[in-house]
Amino acid sequence: MKSFAGQLLVAMPQMMDPRFARSVVYLCAHSEEAGAMGLIVNKLLDSLTMDELLSHLKLEASRLNRASPVLFGGPVDPGRGFVLHSGDYREDATLAVGDEFGITATLDILRAIGVGEGPHRSLVALGYAGWAPGQLDAEIQANGWLSVEADPELVFDGDLDGKWARALAKLGVSVSMLSTDAGHA
Repeated sequence: MKSFAGQLLVAMPQMMDPRFARSVVYLCAHSEEAGAMGLIVNKLLDSLTMDELLSHLKLEASRLNRASPVLFGGPVDPGRGFVLHSGDYREDATLAVGDEFGITATLDILRAIGVGEGPHRSLVALGYAGWAPGQLDAEIQANGWLSVEADPELVFDGDLDGKWARALAKLGVSVSMLSTDAGHA
C-alpha cells in the first residue's frame, strides 16, 4: 500500500458528500493499519476568526490574527482543534509530516500564535477528516479523489475559493476537462 501522508487529496466533481465537495484535504497520516486522517484546507468554519477562538479559550490575541479564519477541518470531532503549520515550529506533541509541515493540537501552539511567536505559516481547523483502514484507498480507486504533492504556497494561501482549481492545475488538469460521471477504463 502506498501512503499518501503529506499529499493533498483533491475531491473529484462527482463527490456527492457536501462536506467534501470541491475540497482539498492535507493528509496528515495514512497507513494500512490505522486508516487515514487529514484536514480540509479550503473550507471556512462559518465566520469564526482566530481572535474569537483565542478569546473563547481565554488566550491572548495579538493584532496579527484578527482576520485569520478558522477552517472546517472535517466532520469528525468538530470540537477539537488542529494547527497545520510550517516545519519551523516543533513541540513534543507535534506530528512532523516531512520537513515542511507539522500538525499540533495543543493550547501551547495557540498561545504562541496568539502572541505572534508561533510557526511562520499556519492554519487552524476544527474537526478532521478520517477514514477507516482501507476506506480511503477504496475511495481513490473509485475515482473519488486525486492526489497531488502538497506545497506550502498552496496549503497556506488565503485564497480558499481558488485552492481546488489550483490543486487540480498542479496535476495538469483543468476544471473544464472534468466530468461529474465516473468510470473505469
